[in-house]
Amino acid sequence: MLARFFKSKTFSENIIVQLWWFFTLEKRRYVIGILSLSLVAVINLLPPMIMGKIVDQISSRQLAGQALFSQLALLLLAAFAMYGLRYVWRMYILGTSYRLGQIMRQRLFEQFTKMSPSFYQQHRTGDLMAHATNDINALTRLAGGGVMSAVDASITALVTLLTMFFSISWQMTLIAIIPLPFMAFATNRLAKKMHESFKHANEAFSELNNSVQESVSGIKVTKSFGYQEQELASFQKINQRTFEKNMTAMSYDVLFDPLVLLFVGATYVLTLLVGSIMVGANQVTIGSLVTFITYLDMLVWPLMAVGFLFNMTQRGKVSYERIQKLLGQESDVVDSSTPLAEIANGRLTYDIETFSYDHQETLSDIHFSLEKGQTLGLVGQTGSGKTSLIKLLLREHDLEAGAIRLGQHNIKDYSLNDLRSLIGYVPQDQFLFAMSILDNIRFANPELSQKQVEEVTELTQVYEDIMAMPDGFATLVGEKGVSLSGGQKQRIAMSRAMILDPEVLILDDSLSAVDAKTEHAIIENLKTKRSGKTTIITAHRLSAVVHADLILVMQDGKIIERGRHEDLLAQDGWYAQTYAAQQLDLKGVGDVF
Repeated sequence: MLARFFKSKTFSENIIVQLWWFFTLEKRRYVIGILSLSLVAVINLLPPMIMGKIVDQISSRQLAGQALFSQLALLLLAAFAMYGLRYVWRMYILGTSYRLGQIMRQRLFEQFTKMSPSFYQQHRTGDLMAHATNDINALTRLAGGGVMSAVDASITALVTLLTMFFSISWQMTLIAIIPLPFMAFATNRLAKKMHESFKHANEAFSELNNSVQESVSGIKVTKSFGYQEQELASFQKINQRTFEKNMTAMSYDVLFDPLVLLFVGATYVLTLLVGSIMVGANQVTIGSLVTFITYLDMLVWPLMAVGFLFNMTQRGKVSYERIQKLLGQESDVVDSSTPLAEIANGRLTYDIETFSYDHQETLSDIHFSLEKGQTLGLVGQTGSGKTSLIKLLLREHDLEAGAIRLGQHNIKDYSLNDLRSLIGYVPQDQFLFAMSILDNIRFANPELSQKQVEEVTELTQVYEDIMAMPDGFATLVGEKGVSLSGGQKQRIAMSRAMILDPEVLILDDSLSAVDAKTEHAIIENLKTKRSGKTTIITAHRLSAVVHADLILVMQDGKIIERGRHEDLLAQDGWYAQTYAAQQLDLKGVGDVF
């Protein structure tokens, strides 16, 4: 029955064959573990055999004290041997299985780091976390407990049946195993149901994980809108759906033990019926019958192990399919097959005919150049395409119609690592890690000194804010910088980018949360500190770009105005009108105070 199971499509089609690379990688440890497990199965045959002999000697009144002592000593020796061997196989099989979890987590993390933003728009954070936890745990259990169950059940069943067949009675053995083929058929049918139910249960767990992650991340918004009851009701629905999917999977899972025990019971009935007849006919002794029934007890574990194995195999198969689906996806932004060996800052040239994002045209007819060391200002209404221009330079997306050149080369000719190492980027939505301010600022290079950190925070006008905190630079900012104000987060994120003194610095609306005075001080520091290096600033407050060598006004993905501050004021277009309105607003605020 076990042989049929191992050859079945359900067991071998995907999971064992696809995990063979790991078993080959760790073959030495698995071989040691399997040999130890095999020896346990063989030694485990001794106690029933010894018990049968003692029963026969008692029934024939031939049991001597010395013989009993030697038999008991042999039992004790077998017990110590099995103790040591069980420790070995647990370390070498169960322990080795955690190596698979480590490898798969590493592969997933590497996949996550190299994928483009479009990947994260298709997969929510909670779903990715479910793959990295629940699915990998299922694989670990398969590589550990699954292998143990398969090997132990196979060897125990084989050596036990052979011992029963050759040393006791081949007739009783053949009759005892009659129910087993029927059990194999029934469990195989049940396994097909389990596969689908485990797949739905894992998908439901991913949805639940997403819900928890989003609810916790957005708890402030939920409370500010007084939406707790609705959020709780929504979570209860998802939680109930997950519970129902797991209960469906469990309903199939729990059928295995009763099903196996039903057929095990049939083997006992047949054995007692045939055994009593053979004892009466003096074909077997009472001791042999006791030994035979004890061996039947030993067969219960292999038969029960089939249920455990089906469970772990189906869960592992579903989980591996989900993980492989993620690992099989390719980023839509990849390195050139022959990237340039070196990269250097130079003239930046945009020649974009069209760029579409998510099947919608986002940019069109974008043509301009920026010399090395100049500052570019990008302004315009929300959704005008400013951030899209920046993300194309960072190669978060790639152009199909047009090119962006740095120096004499298309940016696609450089490796992604080289290109991005040249650029310091401060995004609109600053992300701070749940660590100290010091570690956040020197995130890209932990070897940077405290003095360097202090100098850059003075440039970004956040030094005084940090020193006013009880723990100064050692202050823990909390998850996503929850303990800081919006302006503090912006300036710390800016410090993190500027401390590396990048050849190209991009500030994507990174001064929106600071006051006009602080903004002016930061801009002046940038002009002084970054002489000879390229800076790109997007802003809604035009005072942030008045010093720029080139200002582009974006609207609906196109450039509608371009020039220096004075040139754009003279054109009396969108820029001039917006600048005048903002100056009036600032004057009005000043009049109030």
